[in-house]
Amino acid sequence: MRTLTRTALIFSYLFLAMTVGALIWRGGLGAGAGVAAAFGALGVLGVIHLYLTGHGRERALKAEIAQVRDAHRLLADALETTQGALTELAQAIESGALNRTDELTGEVRMLEGLIQQMSASIDERLSTPAPAATDTFEGRRQAQSHALLRTVHDALTEGRVDLYLQPVVTLPQRRTVFYESFTRLRDSTDRVMMPAEYLSVAEGEGLVPAIDNLLLFRCAQIVRRLARQDRKVGVFCNVALSSLGDETFFPQFLHFLNENRDLNQSLIFELGQATFDARGAVEARNMAKLADLGFRFSIDKVQTLDLDFADLQRSDVRFVKVAADLLIEQLLDLDGGSPLPSLRDIQAADFAALTRRYGIEVIAEKCESERQIVDILELDVSMGQGHLFGEPRAIKEQVLAETDPPADFLRSTLRSAEQRRRVG
Repeated sequence: MRTLTRTALIFSYLFLAMTVGALIWRGGLGAGAGVAAAFGALGVLGVIHLYLTGHGRERALKAEIAQVRDAHRLLADALETTQGALTELAQAIESGALNRTDELTGEVRMLEGLIQQMSASIDERLSTPAPAATDTFEGRRQAQSHALLRTVHDALTEGRVDLYLQPVVTLPQRRTVFYESFTRLRDSTDRVMMPAEYLSVAEGEGLVPAIDNLLLFRCAQIVRRLARQDRKVGVFCNVALSSLGDETFFPQFLHFLNENRDLNQSLIFELGQATFDARGAVEARNMAKLADLGFRFSIDKVQTLDLDFADLQRSDVRFVKVAADLLIEQLLDLDGGSPLPSLRDIQAADFAALTRRYGIEVIAEKCESERQIVDILELDVSMGQGHLFGEPRAIKEQVLAETDPPADFLRSTLRSAEQRRRVG
């Protein structure tokens, strides 16, 4: 397009120069004067063209420079804004990391102090010489109790407390939807102690709430870690009746859960059937306070299926764990009898549907064989737990190191334990 325009201008200039030369020649000045005039006009037109062209290019160049300057200014402003945002983000991340580090460090230090307090409260008991083992039953019992107290004391003060998780799966898909949590103590040889070995001593010394605290905080942290991995599963967390009725422990327990209501669909508090039936007015009222925050309950160690389902519903019990063998024995091996003496019109196949009408889901626990699963599916039970689906596994120590509880909970618990010890 530019070539065509340039060619047209050249021919236009030649035409104008020839016209000027012709006019001079026709005016009688001669052919030479006409040719000179034509070349002169052509030169003048060329100079004018060069001037106009240069001026236009200069204007265009100035306009482009102005655009470049505007673009550079906008880019500089954008870079400055972005740099500021990045700086604020970096400061926020650094501040958050430092706060988290300070928080964890502070909690660990306070936890160490609390352990020392706990040691002081029990050391007096342990400082007395161990009873000499005698041939009498009472002498041997006292000696064993003293040695066990020392083992429990050392396990708590030296951090030999482990968290175990066992999966709860859907049936028949066998997809993990919950975990049940357990605490285990280890003795000086790293032998894992089962709760039956140490709970009697822990209860006598008022240490069960301390163990419940540790379990609660670690379960809460595990739930959050699973949520960060997009694994939306819940955790059954055992709680003792003494913890629900402890006037010092429970307000702190409730305060923590009130500050963490987002966990109410992920933490399910579990009690044994005998413990649930033995609850008093204080424990029932405190359970209701937890339910008001949206937390749910589970009953395990079920001994009979003839339960008061209306009472369970009023108490916000949403899960009932029944041993697989007990389900099969009381629902399938009946020889035509009714599984529920209080509801004689209920058939075995209707048991799971009955519990669901009260908002309660049955979980078959202690599942050990595939044959049991066939029978359980026949009963329309939708969840199972047991070694068949996975044994309880210990959480790695580095994870537990991140889940030590805030010290104020243990402080109140140990204070309560000290008060009980003095009264005793």
